[in-house]
Amino acid sequence: MQRRKKEGREINDEALLKQVLRGNNHAFRLFIEKYRNDIFKVAYSVLRNEKDAEDAAQEIFVKIYYSLPKYEGKGLKTWMTRIAVNHSIDIKRKKERRREEVTEDLSLQLKPTNFEGVEGELIKKEKLHLVQRRVNELPENYRAVVHGYYIQEKSSQQLAVELDVQEKTILVKLHRARNWMKKRWKEEDFE
Repeated sequence: MQRRKKEGREINDEALLKQVLRGNNHAFRLFIEKYRNDIFKVAYSVLRNEKDAEDAAQEIFVKIYYSLPKYEGKGLKTWMTRIAVNHSIDIKRKKERRREEVTEDLSLQLKPTNFEGVEGELIKKEKLHLVQRRVNELPENYRAVVHGYYIQEKSSQQLAVELDVQEKTILVKLHRARNWMKKRWKEEDFE
């Protein structure tokens, strides 16, 4: 009985895939509906973040769609899982690279100091005031993003929600702001 179900499922998948390859959008929607949870679980197992996994699942289905002509008809779930794992790993690597880039490129980074007491607090406040003044020199379209991300330590997702834009927009603005700062500011300006 179990074997028949599996065979029936494979035939159904095969018929569905033929319809998708013929350009039937409804068939692709049915295909997505059928495998949505499987692909999400794979992405989540790598990314460990629900929103990232949801976004990745959408991108994975796009990759699957464009890769279908190359599919050889053997082990559909295995084939899709491989695409999902590889894409999720790519996303995770990009995210880690962005984090490294932020820590490396951050021109606003203050050098750690071991001052004690009132004198130390006063120097920290002066440095913070200097950094805030310099952030105010940024072009207006970068200022809120840089202030929110680096000074208020909000995530790019939080900023995207607050500013009612896509997270990608926040990441692009942060990248451009870092480039702007690199060209105009020197580390000595913050000592």
